[in-house]
Amino acid sequence: MHFTGHDESARLHIDGDRLVTASGETVRLRGVGLGGWMNMENFITGYPSTEELQRAALRRVLGQDVYDAFFERFLEVFFTDDDARFLADLGMNSVRVPFNYRHFEDDDRPMRLKEDGFLLLDRVIETCARHGLYTVLDLHAAPGYHNQRWHSDNPTHRSLFWTHRHFQDRVVHLWEALADRYKDNPWVAGYNPLNEPADPSGERIGPFYERLHAAIRAVDPSHVLFLDGNRHATDFELFADPLPGTVYTVHDYALAGFADSGDYPGLSRGRHVDRDYLEARFLERAEYMRRTGTPIWVGEFGPVYSTPYGGDPALDGARYRVLADQLDIYDAYGAGWSLWTYKDIGLQGVVHAAADSPYLRRIAPVLEKKARLGVDVWGGVDTGVRHLLEPIERTVAEEFPSFDPPPFGQRQWIHVLVRHILLAEPMVDEFAALFAGIDAEQARELADSFRFDRCAVRAPLAETLRKHL
Repeated sequence: MHFTGHDESARLHIDGDRLVTASGETVRLRGVGLGGWMNMENFITGYPSTEELQRAALRRVLGQDVYDAFFERFLEVFFTDDDARFLADLGMNSVRVPFNYRHFEDDDRPMRLKEDGFLLLDRVIETCARHGLYTVLDLHAAPGYHNQRWHSDNPTHRSLFWTHRHFQDRVVHLWEALADRYKDNPWVAGYNPLNEPADPSGERIGPFYERLHAAIRAVDPSHVLFLDGNRHATDFELFADPLPGTVYTVHDYALAGFADSGDYPGLSRGRHVDRDYLEARFLERAEYMRRTGTPIWVGEFGPVYSTPYGGDPALDGARYRVLADQLDIYDAYGAGWSLWTYKDIGLQGVVHAAADSPYLRRIAPVLEKKARLGVDVWGGVDTGVRHLLEPIERTVAEEFPSFDPPPFGQRQWIHVLVRHILLAEPMVDEFAALFAGIDAEQARELADSFRFDRCAVRAPLAETLRKHL
């Protein structure tokens, strides 16, 4: 199916457990997440810690003009018609577009929206539409941090969003503006207002979603809302009847697809994982949608791979088998999906920066140190810092056996504190120092490492996806 311009026949709405066009044609959204573009993440582009800290450090080292030269070019080249054409040629029909609120609003000027962020979204929406790709707009980093992890640009392990009405007001205000801007655009499949929320009490997410739904519907009565479950889009027990015009979005990262996973089928973290296990976990996570008869859309999933620059073929073969089984399962239940992620420096992307690119050559020392200290909680392993973690894990377990911090318990809580905060933050300045002395033209050349024609395609991953499109 391919539409041009703002043809209203492309507009999607919900019909039972399906998404359909105005003419009644079923559309199963299958595509990728555009991680690392309007919301940067450490494992995607290689910096330590959080986007906010990275940007501040680079601004100090580069000065404003060179800083602007790098990021303006990065935002220009990371996703273009070449990328959209590649995805369409694979057979995909959608792109989930994560963004950070900082593109739209400054913390010292709350509620004063900036046009630059909207212009970036305009461009990606129109680029995708030219190639028959729908977009789902995804607020990945909200003011006050709506989860406890780096991917909401959170430098702490606390989520302030749920206890401060001010932050919630700002998100509602932003979505009212987004809905007003895109309400007449049929190529926007819908709005994903909060990525992977983690409300510690579980008492606030439902009322907030109801408030947000009402605010968006007052502006835009027709676009689909994609609402993630609590605890990173895995917990839907808190929701009663579905809100009208809403898809409840599940994330389905497989135990056998993590950086420390074993063979597949085989043991991962002490558990035997095979296709039956993957299917049982998916059905458990999607139970709310199946019970309520609403569409199933897997907003994120996907294994991590060994580095493409001298990686482990056996490990990668296991991960491709995990991916193929997940895609088979989604086919069997008519679930749409959005693979995480499209482009990066080699961990998960369908496309990645080349090993000999200027950018990867420049940041190589920090990539080595990041791997050695395991500071990327996603995609990294803790082998090099077990001597630090083991006594902390043992002491907390012994002294506080009932302590169960949100969203995923003691072990992840400790790893975020030690790896992502204690060890990663001091490395931010080391990362920025690698760029010292470059001029604006050199900065643009580094950003050009992410141009499609200078990137490499992870061919086995692309072919696995193509078979399910």
